[in-house]
Parts: sequence; C-alpha cells; structure tokens
Amino acid sequence: MQLLIVSLLLAYIITLYFKRNPMKHGSKFMWVRFLSWFPLGMSYAFMYMGRYNIDQLATADMSTVPGQIITVLSKADKGIVSSAGFFAYAAALFLTGPLVDRLGGKRGMIIGLLGSAVMNFLMGWALRMKLTGAMDFNLVTVLTVLYVINMSFQSLGAISTIKVKSFWFHVRERGTFSAIFGTLISLGVYFAFDWTLAIANSVDMHKVDQGGTLRTFILSAFGLNGSSISAYWYIFYIPAGFMVVWALLDMVLVKDKPEDAKFGAFETHDASTGQAAYNGWWDTIRSVLSNKTILLIGAIEFCTGILRDGTMKWYRSFGHDHPEMVVKNINDNWGLYGAIAGICGGFLAGWASDRFFHSRRAPVALWGNVLMLVCVVVIFFSLQATSPLGAGMAAMLIMLGCISVHSILSGTATADFGGRNGAATATGVADGFSKIGTSFQEITIGFLISSAGWNAWPLFLFPFTVIAILISWRMWNVLPDATKRYLKEVEKVDIGVKGSSTGASASLNPQRTT
Repeated sequence: MQLLIVSLLLAYIITLYFKRNPMKHGSKFMWVRFLSWFPLGMSYAFMYMGRYNIDQLATADMSTVPGQIITVLSKADKGIVSSAGFFAYAAALFLTGPLVDRLGGKRGMIIGLLGSAVMNFLMGWALRMKLTGAMDFNLVTVLTVLYVINMSFQSLGAISTIKVKSFWFHVRERGTFSAIFGTLISLGVYFAFDWTLAIANSVDMHKVDQGGTLRTFILSAFGLNGSSISAYWYIFYIPAGFMVVWALLDMVLVKDKPEDAKFGAFETHDASTGQAAYNGWWDTIRSVLSNKTILLIGAIEFCTGILRDGTMKWYRSFGHDHPEMVVKNINDNWGLYGAIAGICGGFLAGWASDRFFHSRRAPVALWGNVLMLVCVVVIFFSLQATSPLGAGMAAMLIMLGCISVHSILSGTATADFGGRNGAATATGVADGFSKIGTSFQEITIGFLISSAGWNAWPLFLFPFTVIAILISWRMWNVLPDATKRYLKEVEKVDIGVKGSSTGASASLNPQRTT
C-alpha cells in the first residue's frame, strides 16, 4: 500500500510539471528539462537514506532476551555522531557551494553520491566487524569520523539540485518547482525512515514475524539465512547501492543548463540577470555573503532546521520512551506520514507564492512558521493532557510547515537572490544555517530530555518559531531587482518596493496591481 501511495504521488508531480507551463515552453524543452531535474531530485531523495540511517541504528535492538532492550548506540552516542555529522554538513556547505557554482550541479551531485556511497559502505563494514567480533574498536569514534566525511559529501546534494534548477526554471516557474522539490525532500524522509526501518526489521534475526517478502528476499540474496547476528550493517550497504545507481543515471541523463542540450540561452530574470556567466570564486562568495536577504534567509533556516529535525528525529524516540503517548499508526508509518505532510506543505508553499504573492517567498515562510508555532503549543498541552492524537497530529503539521518553509527558501528563494551564477553558494549558506540548527538541537534536546524530561522538548522549540516569524515579516516584500522589473514590465504588477535586491530598504506595504 505504501509503495502504491508513493507511486501515485510521483505520478502526480510529474503530471503537474507537464501541465504547469506558464512560460509556454516547447514539448522538447519540457522533456529535456524533466530528464535533467527528475534524476537529480530522486538522487537527493535517496541520499536521505544514507543520512538518517544513523537514527535507525540508535533504535536497533541487539538483545536476545524477550523484554530486554540493548541498543547498538545509546541516545548520547547517537547525539555525538549525528551532531558532529550535521555540523560538518553545515561547515562543508560554505566550501561546496562555491565549488558547485564553479563545477556545475551535475558534477557536484555525482561526486556527492559516490562519496556518500563509499562512506556508507565503510560505516556498514565497521559495524559488521564490531558486531561479529572480527575487530575490537570504539564504534562511536569510528562512526563519528566516517559519518562526518559522509555528511560532507551529502552537503553536495541540495545545492547541486538547486544549481541545475536555477538555469532551467524562470522565476515565475520556481514556485511550482518548490512544490516539486518539497515533494522529493518528503520522499527522502519516507525512504530514510520507513524503508530503513523495513531493512532493519528484515535483518533482525529476532523479529521473525516482521519483514515479510522483503525479509525473505534480503536473507536469501545476501546469504543471511541461519545467521544468529542481526545484520544491521545493511542499513548502510543498501543505501550505498541506491546512490551508485542514481549516480550512473545522472551521468547519462542530466544537463546542467539549456545550452548544454543545444537550446538557446534562457533568461530566468533572477539576480544574475545582466551579469557575466561566472564571476569567479571569490567574487561569487563575496556577493552572496554581502547579500542581506540571503543572510536573513539563513537565519530563518537556522530556526527551520531546529524545528524540522527537532520534530522529525525525536518523535519516534519519544514514542520509544512513552509508547502510551503516541498513536501507533503514526509512529509505525512516521516516514510515510511525514512525507505526505511535507508534500502538502511544499505544494501549498509553491502554489501560494506564485498565485498570491507574485513570486515572493517570505510571506509563505511567515505563514509556515505561524503554523509551526501553533503546533508546538499544541504538543506541549497534549503532553500535559496525555493526548497522543493531539501530539501526533501536531508533529505531522510541523513537518508540513517545515517542508513548506525549507522548500520555498532553500529550494527557491536562494536561487532567486543568488541568481544562476551564485545559486549553489546561496543555497549552501541557507542550508548551512539549517544544518547548524540541526546540530544544535541534536545536542540540546538530548541534554534537556535527560535532565528535565520530555516537557522540555516543545518548550525548547517554541522561541525559534517566534524568531522565524519576525524575520519573515521583515522580508515580506523583498524581491530581486530583475524580478521586480519583469513583473512590472511583463505582468503589469508593481510590488511597491524601492531599493536593491538585498532587500535592505524594502517596505512592508501590501502589493498593488496596476
């Protein structure tokens, strides 16, 4: 049933892509563009399996006695590995962003996929050596080092996707692409949590009643029948295999820009309009880091990273500690429901940005953060009232709000304000702040839960929703200059904003149509 739902969702976004064509592109252009962004998007979605599998390892049960639970990694150990990895992801983005702007999105994605695949294989191999007793070493230390390198390669995924998108999609089409990108991110959540859980159940030698056909296939294909040790290393090996396959497909199918596919130059009316094709490494970095709007987007994304992973990575852990406080169906299908919520958020954000706000991104981010503020409050009072349904529904709606904000800002606004020339660097700055937020919450929430209990969980998240709302309000009317000119000259819309594309002097007056 889950695969059917996912297949229908993919069919829907592909149909939406071909039906939504405001710039009246020819069919050949639409097909070649599809073959450039869809493989990249799916590559990024499957990279999630090689990123969040460390969370599944932290709940893997190595006990042989019924009722006894012995995890491979403790919460503290997982916090160390995961926090170090996401901090490395964030730090790497400030280097890999300019690198992808120089090399192109296609090369960036292939390097990221193959590098992450190798690191996942090595993490699986290290886990196998430890669990089988073939080698004795500090597993946390080894996994931390390998995971840090893995996350450095993972940092190439989003920025490479956005880099290619910035050449192929006009600013008036990017709201729709934001919805598509949000869908692919959400599918990544599904792959990372539900597929990885299915793999873990299939190789768990003590859960003979779980796994079904997948268990039979994995045990037979990898010669695990009769083994007495749960082969959890396959939660690293299998994602590595997926990433290699998508790297090969990207090599064949993806084109960095329309010119590479023998189309004419395509003007996207973003911040790169009127600039040279590439400004040089340091000029690109300087132009992005001096752009106040991109830095404000980064500040919002810091808060989004805290809210997103502060919910996504901790809800199942909460259910593990308090099974009476979660809805079993939501907990067991957390990846699928998170994906559906995220897809709805991505589509609402993209549609609203293009339909109501003339390609402005901040208004959508503001309403997404308002939704998250309400949901955090609901979670807190649900814990007091012992309401599993209230907490579960609010957690899913936070996923909807987070993906809507993340897809419209990191997936779209950064390409608008960084332009084609600096799209990867701008996305790297925003996504880097997001992952710093993830790293911060990983350590902080773990400490708060251990010292003050789970009531501290929503209380910690609350202030970051308020900060994000205030910054989004400050950015309400901001657009790149080239986009403003396009809207005024072609679509007869005057946003009523004076000043540069940095948005430093943007007014908060409502839009007006002439």
